[in-house]
Amino acid sequence: MSSLSQVNKPRLSFWQIWNMSFGFLGIQFGFALQNANTSRIFQTLEARPEDLAVYWLAAPITGLIVQPIVGFYSDRTWHPIWGRRRPYFTVGAILASLALCFMPNSPALWVAVGMLWIMDASINISMEPFRAFVGDLLPPAQRTAGFAMQSFFIGTGAVVASLLPYIFSNWLNIANTAEEGTVPYSVKYSFYVGAFMLFITVMWTVFSTKEYPPTTEEYEKLKNREKRKLDNEIGNQRRFIKTGVILLMIGAVIAALIFNRSVEKELYVLPGGLMIFGAIFLLSAFYIRQQRSYLGIVHMAADFLNMPKTMVQLARVQFFSWFALFSMWIYTTPVVTKYFYQATDTVGKAYNDGADWVNFLFAVYNGVAALTAFVLPVAAKYTSRKVTHLAALTLGGIGLASFYFLQNPTFLIFSMVGVGIAWASILSIPYAMLSGSLPAEKMGYYMGVFNFFIVIPQIIAGTILGFMLTHLFNGQSIYILVTGGISMIIAGLLSLRVDDRDEVIIRK
Repeated sequence: MSSLSQVNKPRLSFWQIWNMSFGFLGIQFGFALQNANTSRIFQTLEARPEDLAVYWLAAPITGLIVQPIVGFYSDRTWHPIWGRRRPYFTVGAILASLALCFMPNSPALWVAVGMLWIMDASINISMEPFRAFVGDLLPPAQRTAGFAMQSFFIGTGAVVASLLPYIFSNWLNIANTAEEGTVPYSVKYSFYVGAFMLFITVMWTVFSTKEYPPTTEEYEKLKNREKRKLDNEIGNQRRFIKTGVILLMIGAVIAALIFNRSVEKELYVLPGGLMIFGAIFLLSAFYIRQQRSYLGIVHMAADFLNMPKTMVQLARVQFFSWFALFSMWIYTTPVVTKYFYQATDTVGKAYNDGADWVNFLFAVYNGVAALTAFVLPVAAKYTSRKVTHLAALTLGGIGLASFYFLQNPTFLIFSMVGVGIAWASILSIPYAMLSGSLPAEKMGYYMGVFNFFIVIPQIIAGTILGFMLTHLFNGQSIYILVTGGISMIIAGLLSLRVDDRDEVIIRK
């Protein structure tokens, strides 16, 4: 067997990059329907606005667990027919398509929350290896274009998916209202179309794209991976114990503060997560003591503590970017329906018209992202990736904050143009900067771990936004979007501090 090095990989044609990215079109059908309609489904099933954030926690927690595990094992997978990443594409597509069909038919709120968990896990199984796919198959000079192609499909898929309820209700005269506790048919049919598209497009990538096989040496390592022990066991054991104890102590202190102040129970999610990660590091140290450092959990813990510098710097950028996005996804529907359509009754026409307009607005920002995706590599070429990302995130932050100053819902289209430019950059520039700093044999795992810095801010947002809405903003959800706008601008400023080594190599 032969494999191509990072530097010597051949340039791929436009259509080869198209085929390897095409599955993202369907994946984004799933995510867009989830992002634009989950709060609507929850509220239809009698969820209170102040509880929406905690119900949404199912999605990021699932990604936190699934993506690094899928990435770790996809790095260690090889099948002569299915390859390395494509088995995960296939399994995830099947499960996600089934979940999309069931989600709008949930008979109760707790079922809908559970289906969000299952649906998000399934989509993540397919999505995570797509990020590593670019690093696997493209040379450094084409990676920005590769991630831009993914952004194009993400934007295109989200435009169509976000418009589906509007199209069914306004063009095909499918009812966009239903009796209390029932999701309208316009939303149900949209989810069915999304399930079909997700499966078909992912399968297109699976059957149209081939992966480079591992070298003979790499293949032997894959076969004997269960025998590989961790290097420097004693040193890693000490680091695991130190990290585990620190995380447990911080988690315990935060939990005690929450208990003493008798505030919302969902705030326990954050210290609970810290304590779980602390326990994982201590368990890894215990396995080393037992001479079982070959276990996957031990290797994952060690690699986590040895993240490349660029990845740590990008983590800060991702934190503030995704905190802003999660704020938008949760609260755009309550904001638009309440402040622009003066409606809170989920059965009424005004509320559902407002919810449909949210789908249209989400289609706008995703459409702008699809068009912007091919402009970003050009802008980065003449400036830098960091400056391009700063400019895009600043426009997105201004767009979110502008909700506060507008009164006509039509003008929100201009707000979403800024958000769309930021979204295109968030989906491509950080990954292009990251991929050049990662070792090839750990590309999938580190791409999965990078998802931590997408998921953790979402968990924090889901944990504290309800608290902020109640105790800081007096129930005025519009201020959540303003907070998101400020967070996105902070992310842009932090991007200037990223050490983009890959770009330096390309420019030389």
